[in-house]
Amino acid sequence: MKKSDANNPEYNLFPEGSVLVIGGNGGIGEAICTTFADQQVPVIFTFHQNKKSAQSLQQKIKELGGKATCSQLDLSNKNQVEDFFMKLEKSKLKIHSIVNATGSNIRMKWINELTYEEWDNVMRSDADGFFNLIKNSLPLMRKFGGSYTTLSSIGLSRWPSKDVLSVAPKAAIDALITGIAREEGKNNIRSNSIQLGIIEAGIFLRLKGKDYDDRYIEAAKNNTALKRLGTAQDVADAVIFLSSNRARYITGQTLYLDGGYRI
Repeated sequence: MKKSDANNPEYNLFPEGSVLVIGGNGGIGEAICTTFADQQVPVIFTFHQNKKSAQSLQQKIKELGGKATCSQLDLSNKNQVEDFFMKLEKSKLKIHSIVNATGSNIRMKWINELTYEEWDNVMRSDADGFFNLIKNSLPLMRKFGGSYTTLSSIGLSRWPSKDVLSVAPKAAIDALITGIAREEGKNNIRSNSIQLGIIEAGIFLRLKGKDYDDRYIEAAKNNTALKRLGTAQDVADAVIFLSSNRARYITGQTLYLDGGYRI
Protein backbone atom coordinates (compact mmCIF):
# COMPACT_ATOMS: atom_id res chain seq x y z
CA MET A 1 0.00 0.00 0.00
CA LYS A 2 1.30 3.46 -0.84
CA LYS A 3 1.95 5.79 2.07
CA SER A 4 -0.50 8.31 0.60
CA ASP A 5 -3.28 5.70 0.73
CA ALA A 6 -3.41 5.89 4.53
CA ASN A 7 -5.62 8.98 4.32
CA ASN A 8 -7.97 7.39 1.79
CA PRO A 9 -11.25 6.33 3.53
CA GLU A 10 -11.36 3.31 1.23
CA TYR A 11 -8.37 1.91 3.08
CA ASN A 12 -9.82 2.33 6.57
CA LEU A 13 -10.37 -1.07 8.11
CA PHE A 14 -14.11 -0.47 8.41
CA PRO A 15 -16.66 1.81 6.77
CA GLU A 16 -18.11 4.57 8.88
CA GLY A 17 -20.82 3.44 11.28
CA SER A 18 -21.69 0.69 13.75
CA VAL A 19 -21.89 -3.09 13.71
CA LEU A 20 -25.08 -4.90 14.71
CA VAL A 21 -24.47 -8.31 16.29
CA ILE A 22 -27.55 -10.50 16.71
CA GLY A 23 -27.04 -12.75 19.73
CA GLY A 24 -24.08 -10.71 20.93
CA ASN A 25 -24.21 -11.94 24.52
CA GLY A 26 -23.56 -15.60 23.63
CA GLY A 27 -20.15 -17.19 24.04
CA ILE A 28 -19.12 -16.56 20.43
CA GLY A 29 -21.15 -13.36 20.11
CA GLU A 30 -19.33 -11.79 23.05
CA ALA A 31 -15.94 -12.39 21.43
CA ILE A 32 -17.24 -10.82 18.21
CA CYS A 33 -18.54 -7.76 20.06
CA THR A 34 -15.38 -7.17 22.08
CA THR A 35 -13.17 -7.63 19.01
CA PHE A 36 -15.15 -5.04 17.07
CA ALA A 37 -14.89 -2.75 20.10
CA ASP A 38 -11.11 -3.25 20.12
CA GLN A 39 -11.16 -1.91 16.56
CA GLN A 40 -13.03 1.22 17.75
CA VAL A 41 -16.23 0.13 16.01
CA PRO A 42 -19.40 1.10 17.93
CA VAL A 43 -21.33 -2.06 18.80
CA ILE A 44 -25.07 -2.61 18.88
CA PHE A 45 -25.96 -6.10 20.04
CA THR A 46 -29.11 -8.00 20.84
CA PHE A 47 -29.93 -10.67 23.38
CA HIS A 48 -32.86 -13.05 23.56
CA GLN A 49 -33.48 -13.65 27.27
CA ASN A 50 -30.34 -13.28 29.40
CA LYS A 51 -30.48 -9.59 30.27
CA LYS A 52 -27.88 -9.93 33.03
CA SER A 53 -25.19 -11.25 30.69
CA ALA A 54 -26.07 -8.57 28.11
CA GLN A 55 -25.65 -5.80 30.68
CA SER A 56 -22.37 -7.34 31.81
CA LEU A 57 -21.06 -7.38 28.23
CA GLN A 58 -22.17 -3.80 27.68
CA GLN A 59 -20.27 -2.71 30.78
CA LYS A 60 -17.21 -4.74 29.75
CA ILE A 61 -17.06 -3.00 26.37
CA LYS A 62 -17.40 0.43 27.99
CA GLU A 63 -14.60 -0.39 30.44
CA LEU A 64 -12.42 -1.27 27.45
CA GLY A 65 -13.09 2.20 26.05
CA GLY A 66 -15.62 1.08 23.44
CA LYS A 67 -19.21 2.05 22.73
CA ALA A 68 -22.03 -0.45 23.12
CA THR A 69 -25.80 -0.53 23.31
CA CYS A 70 -27.98 -3.61 23.71
CA SER A 71 -31.62 -4.50 23.10
CA GLN A 72 -33.74 -7.57 23.73
CA LEU A 73 -34.89 -9.16 20.49
CA ASP A 74 -36.70 -12.35 19.53
CA LEU A 75 -36.07 -12.93 15.82
CA SER A 76 -39.05 -15.27 15.57
CA ASN A 77 -41.35 -12.38 16.52
CA LYS A 78 -41.67 -10.49 13.24
CA ASN A 79 -43.51 -7.57 14.84
CA GLN A 80 -40.75 -7.16 17.39
CA VAL A 81 -38.08 -7.29 14.65
CA GLU A 82 -39.97 -4.71 12.61
CA ASP A 83 -40.21 -2.36 15.61
CA PHE A 84 -36.51 -2.83 16.38
CA PHE A 85 -35.41 -1.75 12.90
CA MET A 86 -37.91 1.09 12.76
CA LYS A 87 -36.31 2.49 15.92
CA LEU A 88 -32.83 2.00 14.44
CA GLU A 89 -33.86 3.91 11.31
CA LYS A 90 -35.33 6.75 13.37
CA SER A 91 -32.12 6.96 15.43
CA LYS A 92 -30.22 7.88 12.23
CA LEU A 93 -27.47 5.42 13.17
CA LYS A 94 -25.50 4.09 10.24
CA ILE A 95 -25.02 0.30 10.27
CA HIS A 96 -22.20 -1.00 8.08
CA SER A 97 -22.27 -4.66 9.17
CA ILE A 98 -24.85 -7.11 10.50
CA VAL A 99 -23.60 -10.32 12.09
CA ASN A 100 -25.96 -13.20 12.85
CA ALA A 101 -24.41 -15.01 15.81
CA THR A 102 -27.56 -16.47 17.29
CA GLY A 103 -28.96 -19.98 17.28
CA SER A 104 -31.36 -22.23 19.13
CA ASN A 105 -30.35 -24.16 22.23
CA ILE A 106 -30.83 -27.54 20.59
CA ARG A 107 -30.10 -31.14 21.57
CA MET A 108 -28.42 -33.83 19.50
CA LYS A 109 -31.05 -36.21 18.08
CA TRP A 110 -31.36 -38.77 15.31
CA ILE A 111 -33.67 -37.67 12.49
CA ASN A 112 -36.06 -40.56 13.13
CA GLU A 113 -36.44 -39.38 16.76
CA LEU A 114 -37.53 -35.84 15.92
CA THR A 115 -41.01 -34.67 16.82
CA TYR A 116 -43.06 -32.33 14.66
CA GLU A 117 -42.83 -29.76 17.45
CA GLU A 118 -39.02 -29.87 17.63
CA TRP A 119 -38.73 -29.40 13.87
CA ASP A 120 -41.28 -26.57 13.79
CA ASN A 121 -39.67 -24.77 16.73
CA VAL A 122 -36.13 -24.72 15.36
CA MET A 123 -37.17 -23.80 11.82
CA ARG A 124 -39.38 -20.99 13.10
CA SER A 125 -36.82 -19.54 15.49
CA ASP A 126 -33.75 -19.92 13.24
CA ALA A 127 -34.75 -20.03 9.56
CA ASP A 128 -37.89 -17.88 9.80
CA GLY A 129 -36.11 -15.65 12.29
CA PHE A 130 -33.28 -14.96 9.86
CA PHE A 131 -35.79 -14.10 7.13
CA ASN A 132 -37.39 -11.62 9.55
CA LEU A 133 -33.95 -10.11 10.09
CA ILE A 134 -33.27 -9.79 6.35
CA LYS A 135 -36.75 -8.52 5.54
CA ASN A 136 -36.54 -5.65 8.02
CA SER A 137 -32.85 -4.75 7.78
CA LEU A 138 -32.48 -4.58 3.98
CA PRO A 139 -34.12 -1.15 3.61
CA LEU A 140 -31.63 0.23 6.15
CA MET A 141 -28.62 -1.48 4.54
CA ARG A 142 -29.59 -0.30 1.06
CA LYS A 143 -29.09 3.32 2.10
CA PHE A 144 -25.33 3.04 2.52
CA GLY A 145 -24.36 -0.52 1.61
CA GLY A 146 -22.67 -2.92 4.00
CA SER A 147 -22.25 -6.58 4.80
CA TYR A 148 -24.11 -9.52 6.29
CA THR A 149 -22.18 -12.35 7.93
CA THR A 150 -23.90 -15.40 9.37
CA LEU A 151 -22.45 -18.17 11.51
CA SER A 152 -23.36 -21.49 9.92
CA SER A 153 -22.34 -25.11 10.42
CA ILE A 154 -19.67 -27.29 8.84
CA GLY A 155 -22.37 -29.96 8.97
CA LEU A 156 -23.57 -28.55 5.64
CA SER A 157 -20.33 -29.83 4.10
CA ARG A 158 -19.71 -32.96 6.18
CA TRP A 159 -22.78 -34.38 7.85
CA PRO A 160 -22.53 -34.82 11.64
CA SER A 161 -24.88 -37.52 12.87
CA LYS A 162 -27.59 -36.34 15.29
CA ASP A 163 -27.04 -32.65 14.46
CA VAL A 164 -30.01 -32.11 12.14
CA LEU A 165 -31.63 -29.47 14.36
CA SER A 166 -28.55 -27.29 13.96
CA VAL A 167 -27.78 -28.00 10.31
CA ALA A 168 -31.23 -27.96 8.67
CA PRO A 169 -32.21 -24.35 9.48
CA LYS A 170 -28.71 -23.16 8.59
CA ALA A 171 -29.14 -24.63 5.11
CA ALA A 172 -32.09 -22.27 4.58
CA ILE A 173 -30.11 -19.37 6.05
CA ASP A 174 -27.14 -20.03 3.78
CA ALA A 175 -29.48 -20.09 0.78
CA LEU A 176 -30.74 -16.63 1.76
CA ILE A 177 -27.15 -15.42 2.17
CA THR A 178 -26.36 -16.52 -1.40
CA GLY A 179 -29.53 -14.88 -2.69
CA ILE A 180 -28.74 -11.59 -0.96
CA ALA A 181 -25.24 -11.61 -2.42
CA ARG A 182 -26.63 -12.09 -5.93
CA GLU A 183 -29.59 -9.73 -5.73
CA GLU A 184 -28.24 -6.92 -3.55
CA GLY A 185 -24.70 -6.56 -4.85
CA LYS A 186 -25.91 -3.72 -7.05
CA ASN A 187 -26.79 -1.88 -3.82
CA ASN A 188 -23.24 -2.35 -2.47
CA ILE A 189 -24.40 -5.05 -0.06
CA ARG A 190 -22.22 -8.09 0.55
CA SER A 191 -23.20 -11.30 2.33
CA ASN A 192 -21.11 -14.25 3.41
CA SER A 193 -21.31 -17.32 5.61
CA ILE A 194 -18.86 -18.93 8.02
CA GLN A 195 -19.31 -22.67 8.47
CA LEU A 196 -18.11 -23.51 11.96
CA GLY A 197 -16.65 -26.73 13.18
CA ILE A 198 -16.79 -27.45 16.91
CA ILE A 199 -16.01 -24.25 18.78
CA GLU A 200 -15.21 -24.37 22.49
CA ALA A 201 -17.79 -21.77 23.43
CA GLY A 202 -21.54 -21.23 23.56
CA ILE A 203 -23.66 -24.28 22.88
CA PHE A 204 -20.61 -26.57 22.95
CA LEU A 205 -20.10 -25.81 26.64
CA ARG A 206 -23.79 -26.44 27.36
CA LEU A 207 -23.63 -29.84 25.65
CA LYS A 208 -20.21 -30.81 27.02
CA GLY A 209 -20.56 -33.75 29.34
CA LYS A 210 -24.00 -34.56 27.91
CA ASP A 211 -24.13 -35.05 24.13
CA TYR A 212 -20.40 -34.24 23.91
CA ASP A 213 -18.50 -36.63 26.18
CA ASP A 214 -14.69 -36.86 26.37
CA ARG A 215 -14.56 -39.62 23.77
CA TYR A 216 -16.63 -37.55 21.30
CA ILE A 217 -14.47 -34.46 21.83
CA GLU A 218 -11.22 -36.35 21.36
CA ALA A 219 -12.53 -37.93 18.14
CA ALA A 220 -13.62 -34.49 16.90
CA LYS A 221 -10.11 -33.13 17.47
CA ASN A 222 -8.52 -36.07 15.67
CA ASN A 223 -10.84 -35.52 12.70
CA THR A 224 -9.41 -32.04 12.11
CA ALA A 225 -6.19 -31.36 10.24
CA LEU A 226 -5.02 -29.04 13.03
CA LYS A 227 -5.85 -31.54 15.80
CA ARG A 228 -7.68 -29.00 17.95
CA LEU A 229 -11.07 -27.42 18.37
CA GLY A 230 -11.78 -23.81 17.49
CA THR A 231 -12.09 -20.87 19.86
CA ALA A 232 -14.52 -17.99 20.02
CA GLN A 233 -11.66 -15.67 19.09
CA ASP A 234 -10.98 -17.71 15.93
CA VAL A 235 -14.56 -16.99 14.89
CA ALA A 236 -14.40 -13.31 15.85
CA ASP A 237 -11.26 -12.79 13.76
CA ALA A 238 -12.97 -14.29 10.70
CA VAL A 239 -16.06 -12.13 11.21
CA ILE A 240 -13.89 -9.03 11.55
CA PHE A 241 -12.23 -9.79 8.22
CA LEU A 242 -15.44 -10.44 6.28
CA SER A 243 -17.03 -7.28 7.70
CA SER A 244 -14.03 -5.11 6.90
CA ASN A 245 -12.90 -3.22 3.83
CA ARG A 246 -10.23 -5.88 3.36
CA ALA A 247 -13.07 -8.13 2.14
CA ARG A 248 -14.86 -5.49 0.06
CA TYR A 249 -14.72 -7.65 -3.10
CA ILE A 250 -15.84 -10.84 -1.34
CA THR A 251 -19.51 -11.79 -1.42
CA GLY A 252 -21.63 -14.92 -1.69
CA GLN A 253 -18.81 -16.98 -0.21
CA THR A 254 -18.49 -19.63 2.48
CA LEU A 255 -15.50 -19.60 4.79
CA TYR A 256 -14.80 -22.99 6.36
CA LEU A 257 -13.66 -22.35 9.92
CA ASP A 258 -13.24 -25.97 10.98
CA GLY A 259 -9.53 -26.66 11.46
CA GLY A 260 -9.60 -28.78 8.31
CA TYR A 261 -12.45 -31.04 9.43
CA ARG A 262 -14.06 -31.21 5.99
CA ILE A 263 -10.93 -32.15 4.00
